Amino acid sequence: MKKIIFFVFISCQIFSQDLRTDSEMLKAFYDESLLSGKSYSWLDYLTNRIGSRLSGSLGAERAIQWTKSELNKLELDNVFLQPVLVPKWVRGPKEFALIETSPGITFNVPITALGGSVATPSVGLKANVVEVNSIDDLSILGKERIEGKIVFFNRPMQPNLISTFSAYGGCVDQRYSGALEASKFGAIGVIVRSMSLRLDDLPHTGAMTYGNQHASKRIPAAAISTNAANKLSSLLKIEPDLKFLFRQQCKTYPDVWSSNVIAEIKGSEFPDEIIVVGAHLDSWDLGDGAHDDGAGVVQSMEVIRLFKELNYVPKRTIRVILFMNEENGLRGGNAYAQSTMSSNEKHIFALESDAGGFTPRGFSFDCSEEEFEQVLSWKKLFKPYLIHYFEIGGSGADIRPLKNKYNVLSGLRPDSQRYFDHHHAENDTFDAVNKRELELGAATMTSLVYLYDKYGLVKQIPSTLKK
Repeated sequence: MKKIIFFVFISCQIFSQDLRTDSEMLKAFYDESLLSGKSYSWLDYLTNRIGSRLSGSLGAERAIQWTKSELNKLELDNVFLQPVLVPKWVRGPKEFALIETSPGITFNVPITALGGSVATPSVGLKANVVEVNSIDDLSILGKERIEGKIVFFNRPMQPNLISTFSAYGGCVDQRYSGALEASKFGAIGVIVRSMSLRLDDLPHTGAMTYGNQHASKRIPAAAISTNAANKLSSLLKIEPDLKFLFRQQCKTYPDVWSSNVIAEIKGSEFPDEIIVVGAHLDSWDLGDGAHDDGAGVVQSMEVIRLFKELNYVPKRTIRVILFMNEENGLRGGNAYAQSTMSSNEKHIFALESDAGGFTPRGFSFDCSEEEFEQVLSWKKLFKPYLIHYFEIGGSGADIRPLKNKYNVLSGLRPDSQRYFDHHHAENDTFDAVNKRELELGAATMTSLVYLYDKYGLVKQIPSTLKK
């Protein structure tokens, strides 16, 4: 009995020492990030000096070279570029739109072409409008009421959902496949309400698809601001025969070569066990991509900088990946996953930041219940920093292809209430990011990466992986 009591005492003592050490490490990460962090100054350069970074653009290539240069300055074990073939879509001159309630009476409204859309005729596209609330409404109305018209998708994000990402997911289908589905009923164009809870005059772009539809059948698609959407809807109730005119000159070019940016510190004890922390380097072309996803880019870079600055020697290989082409293709994430599978690399944990640079609340995890129990055992370490959200859920689009039945994927979850005010819009700029919130997010990410590096997974991943 004495031996058992002694063992329990020693075990508790060791555990408390580990907790104390871990607590000290987390404090060091937060102190360094908040007192001497680089994430905010990096973001300033990325957004204000380089700007938007749509795949295939000059801005994207400048961002690749600059982030590679900055990572090289950290004197890491390896910094390199991974070639990725990406789509090239160019917006062209600023779009134009107006509502004509009767001959000579018009109202200009702000629109923006959806990413991947075809152009209108050079003189624009003018037609009557039919308003729908969902893609399902198309089949209810039928071809006789849609043919030759512009379909106006006007389903808003649901405001009483606390998770704004759930609200976004509940209506984004109209943006993504609205044009494809409307064209089947003879529509000649599509206007989509912006994916935002905020009422303003800023249209929000985003990816859309034509599937395998023949080019001759593709119809132009644009987003309209929330204020303008409300105005159009109100006018349609008064003047159902009004006309809508819009003009856009966007164009898709052949695919071009670009790159993922990859940097790593080799593990001192388990170099074959890889921990990934990353974000997507590309952005849409309207703003500067500060929240989406410049914040995630500089936070990921800051993780590896904090390790170096504090002389922390990781047990496992820490790899930062700045993915190209998340916004309109996911080519970067898929290319990286394919390369790791072909080389049979063992990824035990991956963390992505792609939800903005707002105050961090916690993480969501794609993992087994057993692995999640380990996460919950670390929860007390994050309590001093007001990090409380630890839930089973999604991770991130770029790291999702890395998932297998053994590893853990995670996504940083900042406060989401203001994210879609800026998402894919002109106001996604540096001034919308709070320095302290950004730095807290970087330290929070570093802390989780540190814990996975120190303790690994509950169950070991076999040397030969089977998806």
